[in-house]
Amino acid sequence: MTSTTTGHGPTPLRERALAPDLARGVMLLFIALANAHTFLIREAEVTVRGYPVEHGSLADSIVAGILTLFVDARSYTLFAALFGYGLVQLYRREERVGSDWRTARKLLRRRGFWMILIGLLHAVLLFYGDIIAAYGLVAVIFVAAVRWKDRTIFAVALVFLVLGSAFYGLAGIPLTDTATSALTSESLISAALGRLETFGLLAVIAWVSTVCAFLLGVWAARRRVLEEPERHLTLLRRTAVFGIGAATLGGVPMMLMTTGLVTAGASSGYWASALHAATGYAGGLGYASAIALLALRIGSRRGPFTQAVVAVGQRSMTCYLTQSVVWAVLFPASTLGLGATLGVAVTAVISIATWLLTVGLAELMRRRDLRGPFEVLLRQLTYGR
Repeated sequence: MTSTTTGHGPTPLRERALAPDLARGVMLLFIALANAHTFLIREAEVTVRGYPVEHGSLADSIVAGILTLFVDARSYTLFAALFGYGLVQLYRREERVGSDWRTARKLLRRRGFWMILIGLLHAVLLFYGDIIAAYGLVAVIFVAAVRWKDRTIFAVALVFLVLGSAFYGLAGIPLTDTATSALTSESLISAALGRLETFGLLAVIAWVSTVCAFLLGVWAARRRVLEEPERHLTLLRRTAVFGIGAATLGGVPMMLMTTGLVTAGASSGYWASALHAATGYAGGLGYASAIALLALRIGSRRGPFTQAVVAVGQRSMTCYLTQSVVWAVLFPASTLGLGATLGVAVTAVISIATWLLTVGLAELMRRRDLRGPFEVLLRQLTYGR
């Protein structure tokens, strides 16, 4: 018998598995660190992956190197995998209440369509590097992956690992930065149009780069790897060691170029960036595995800070969009214009402070038993109530 989605309720926050939410909460710090420096205005300056080759200080070079090795092209892969994981959890919930595949597929695609719209608005109003729209499009196109056979998942994931790395390699080609109107225009309307234009250029790379990690997240969710980590200890330990190790080693050539220790050419920059992206998939899965092992060790002994970070993960869309509000206020010329004067190291400090702000806000919502407003909005749009 087929049921409608009316009356479906979200899983109570206190009943959710620790590892997925803890991973989302931690990775939002990495997302902040990966995004903030892209707002720096560096007209006529040569950049590699958005980092100025001639850094303003030793601290800038050191921070750029750390971010290249451990954050860039690693955090988004984990987030994409967690999105795939969450989609399977939503599908399971539909199965539990009696929905057939056609009904569940329609609901998941509807959710994806609304994510595309939210992402477009986010890109125009706040941040051209939006990932919500890319996730929504992946959900719409690959919703059937929640029912695919394992070999199909791995085959398609391999294709998109190659494609994603190839597209992402373009980011390593040295460019003479000509900052867009999204950053330099003092007109709010021109800045919004500039964000839309830049988003259009980045959206294809974002979508292609998301699919592989999304599919691997689907595979992991079907085995409840993060919900039942005690049953997958060998897999988690090996993935953590190999994934993080491979990502670190694979990031070295790109790190040498973003820090200016090695001069990047068009060809060398491309291949270093492609390697950086390819190993980033392993790094994202390695981080997820390490956090799952940490969650298993924590168990029910959650301290106040762990509770707060988990609260961020449970409100990840709201906290992600809150970061963009901070960037939009601080960096563009149409607002405070700090992107014209700051360096990589200072923006990293701002990133950490912004993440801590979201930790505090999420904890306040947790104590008042409130869900994130954008999580509530997406649910209302998806279920029609």
